[in-house]
Parts: sequence; structure tokens; C-alpha cells
Amino acid sequence: MEELIAKRYLKAIKQSSDAQTMQNVALIFSVLAQSFNDEKFNRIINNPDVSKNQKSEILLAAVKSVGSKDVDNLIKLLAEHDRITIIPALAEIMRKDIAKTNKSYSGIVYSDSDIDAKVIEDLGNGLGNRFNSKISLKFVKNDFNGIKVDVEDLGVEISFSKSRINSQIIEHIVKAI
Repeated sequence: MEELIAKRYLKAIKQSSDAQTMQNVALIFSVLAQSFNDEKFNRIINNPDVSKNQKSEILLAAVKSVGSKDVDNLIKLLAEHDRITIIPALAEIMRKDIAKTNKSYSGIVYSDSDIDAKVIEDLGNGLGNRFNSKISLKFVKNDFNGIKVDVEDLGVEISFSKSRINSQIIEHIVKAI
């Protein structure tokens, strides 16, 4: 539900902003969204005893140094309609929209063994060429027995499992005999 509401706000923001302004607003809201990870902050924002104006003032104080009327007005609008809690969803929707517009995505490479940075870069370049976009990959070591590449925003997941490859080689050898 939050995502649908956030998409409507995104549409309005996009109509009244250029690409650079959109990136700045997205950056501001991504920082604000991180505040929602703090338990104390959530208690204040979700407290019914704190008025809409007080919640608005807290958020406006956080973004005061930016000096953007658009951001201030958006925060006031969200507070007025009791939609402050959609800020994390709005930040994520903005991030995805900018990635789609710029055709620049990020992904994660999972493996149980270390992978050279050059190999990760080559994987990103290869996928980028395949999808006509720029893909930057980050390595995360975990217990996956093989290599798994996940670019969530594109909906792409590629995996090569060592055990599956070994079983297919054995099957092939058995069939050849």
C-alpha cells in the first residue's frame, strides 16, 4: 500500500522537477529513510500524542541545511496527510526510478570462495552489455557453493552451483559409457 502511495508522490515530483533536482530529492529522502531505522525516532513519529506539526518540524529541522523549498513542501504535505511513514518507501521508489532512468544498476555477487575484483568487474561489464546498461557489482562472501549474481532492480539472478555442475558432468559421463 505504501508503495502505491509513494508512486503517486513520485509522479508528482517528476512532473515538477528536472533530473538533477530529482537526484537531490532522492538523496535527501534516502538519508531521511535511514532515520526510520532508529527505534527512538520511530517511537516519536508513530506516537499519537505528537502532533502533525511537531512531526513536520522534526523532519524539517533535519533537512534545513539543504534549503530546498520543494523538499520542505513535500515533508509538510506528507505530515499534513499523516503519510510520514511512507518516506522509506518513497526513497526506495525514487532510487529505483533514477536507476531505471540512468540505466545504472547495482548488484551483488555471492560465493563461498573469494573472487578477484577484476572478475567481478568483468561480470558487471558483461551483464551491462547484455542489458544495455551500467551494472556495478559488489562481492559478498556467504555459504553459497558456487557463484550467484543478483541484480534486483533488473530482476536478474544468475547462479552457477558447483554441486549441480559436478552432477551434470557425472550424468554426462554415465550416459557416454
